[in-house]
Amino acid sequence: MDTLRPISTSKAECQDCYKCLRECPIKAIRICDGNAEVVPDLCIHCGHCVQVCPVGAKHGRQDVERARRLLALKQRVYVSLAPSYVTEFADWPRAELIQALRRLGFAGVSETALGAEEVSATLAEQINEATRDELYLSSACPAVVEYLQKYRPELAASMTKIVSPLLAHCRILRQHYGPEIGIVFVGPCLGKKAEADANPELLDVAITFVELRQWLTSRSFQPGVLEARADDVFVPDAAADGVLYPVDGGMIAGLERHGVKRNVRMMTFSGMKAIQEALSQTESIMAGGPVFLELLACSGGCVNGAGVSHAGGTLGKRLQILDQAEAGAPARARRGLPLELQWVMEPIGACTYGEETLREALREVGKFVRADELNCGGCGYDSCREFAAAMLDGKAERNMCVSYMRKLATKKANALIRTMPSGVIIVDENLRVVESNLRFAELMGAEVQMVYEAKPGLEGASLSKLVPFSGLFAQVLRSGQEKLEKDLRLTSAILHVTIFTIEAHRLVGAVMQDITQPAVQKERIIKQAQDVITRNLNTVQQIAYLLGENAAESEVILNSIIESFTPEQIGRGEDA
Repeated sequence: MDTLRPISTSKAECQDCYKCLRECPIKAIRICDGNAEVVPDLCIHCGHCVQVCPVGAKHGRQDVERARRLLALKQRVYVSLAPSYVTEFADWPRAELIQALRRLGFAGVSETALGAEEVSATLAEQINEATRDELYLSSACPAVVEYLQKYRPELAASMTKIVSPLLAHCRILRQHYGPEIGIVFVGPCLGKKAEADANPELLDVAITFVELRQWLTSRSFQPGVLEARADDVFVPDAAADGVLYPVDGGMIAGLERHGVKRNVRMMTFSGMKAIQEALSQTESIMAGGPVFLELLACSGGCVNGAGVSHAGGTLGKRLQILDQAEAGAPARARRGLPLELQWVMEPIGACTYGEETLREALREVGKFVRADELNCGGCGYDSCREFAAAMLDGKAERNMCVSYMRKLATKKANALIRTMPSGVIIVDENLRVVESNLRFAELMGAEVQMVYEAKPGLEGASLSKLVPFSGLFAQVLRSGQEKLEKDLRLTSAILHVTIFTIEAHRLVGAVMQDITQPAVQKERIIKQAQDVITRNLNTVQQIAYLLGENAAESEVILNSIIESFTPEQIGRGEDA
C-alpha cells in the first residue's frame, strides 16, 4: 500500500468484484488485470470504497505512528476530537476517554465543534451582509469540497469562502496555546487525512476513530479501567451547537442559532449521489431568493464516515448527537479569527469521445447496434457508453462487461462441445435439450442426425424422442447425484454413458462413447488394467507379507498388457 495516499488498494486482496466501482460516485477506480484500484488524481477521499469493499482491499492510510512521532517531537500536542465521538465511543464516559487520550501523551483534548461554531457565526454574518440573491454551498465537508473543485468547477463561486470547522478549530487552538503546538485530529473521516496533507501549517496528523480504538487497545485502555480526574474536561472550553455538525441539518441549526436574518431557504443533502442529483438542479431553484445547501458526502452525515467502526444505525446515532447538544444554550460570540479564503479550482481534464470512437469501443465487447446496449450496470458504470469511454481512458477492461463475457463463455463452451470426439448432450429439468454436438446425433442414428442437420444443437428437442434411456437422465435430475455411469446397448453398438449433474435438479449433461470401436476398446483395456494395478498395489501394501513375490509378478504381467496397447506401440505398427 502506498503510505502517501489517504486511500489506496491492496491488489493482493482485491477479488475482482468491482463493487467499489459500482458504488463510487465519481468512478475514481481503475481496473487493471482484474484488480480495482483507486486513482489518486480522481479520488475525492470520501472513503466510500473502503466501506463497501467486501474483502477489505481498500484501505485508509494508517497514521497512528505519525501521531506517536509527533508526541515525541513536540512538547505539547492537542487532540481535536470530532463531535461524533459520542456515537463511536458510547461505552466510554467522557472524562475517561479524555483521561485515556492524556495517558497516550496528549496535553489536552478539545472539541472540533468549537471550530464549527466559529464557522456558523462567520457564515451567518456573510449571508446577512450579502446584497444579492446567491446560491451558497457549504464548505464544511472536505470530500464535497474536492468534488466541487475537481468535477464541478463552474460552481466555484457558490462555495462558501470559509475554511472547514476542523481548520477553524486548529486556528483557535494555535491562537490559544501558541503556534508551536502539535494538533492531531481524531474523527470519522478519511478526507481529513487529505486535508491534513494540504494544510500542514495548521493540522499535523489526522487519524480515524478505528485507528484510535486500536491505539487504546494496544495500551489495554478500556472503559471502567482508568480513573478520571476532575481536570479531565474539554479545553479550552466545551462546545454547544457545534456538536450538531455530524448529522445532516446540524450546520443549518448552527446558522439559525447564530441569527441568519435574510430569508434564506436552507436544505441539507447527505450522500454523494444525493448531492450530485441536487447540484444538477441548481439553475432552477434560484428564482425564489437565496439558497443554502448543507452538503455531507456520507449518507446520514459524518456519523457514518469511513473511519467509524460500524456504519449505519443512523437514527440511533442522530439521537445521541442531539442528546449531547445543550438545549437553549446561547450562541457563542465570534472569536474574530480570520476564516475566509479563496478556493483554488483543480478541474479534472476529462476526455470526450465522438460517436464513431465510442461505437468502435462498443464493438470490442460485442455491441454493434443500440439494442445491444443493455445498460445492465454489471460493469460498474451506469451505461454502456460510460463503460466504453472508461475503456478508452484506460480505466476499464473488456472482461468487465457481463453480457460480453457471458456470450464469449457460451461461444467457447459450444466450440468445445462441437469439437469433442465423444457424444455430448445437456438437458434441462423438463428433459429438453439445451445443447448437443454432432457426434451425439451420429451415435443416436440416422434419424437423429437428420434432425441435427436441420437444427444444429437440437435445442428444445424432447430427449425421450432422441434416446431410449431418457429415464436415466430423469433419475439423475430427481436425485441430484453427482454422476451415473452405465454401459448400454444401442442397436449394434455398446455405449458407455456418463450422466452428471451440472445444476442440481435443473440441469444435467452426458458424455457418450461407443466402446465397440477398436480405438475405444484399447483405451478402456488400458484404463481397466491401470485400475487393477492400483487396487492390487493397495492390497499389497496391506498384506505384503502374504503375497510376497506373487504381487510383483502380477504387476509385471499387468504392465505388459498396458504396454502392448500404448500409442507408442501402435505408432510403430506393432499388432496390439
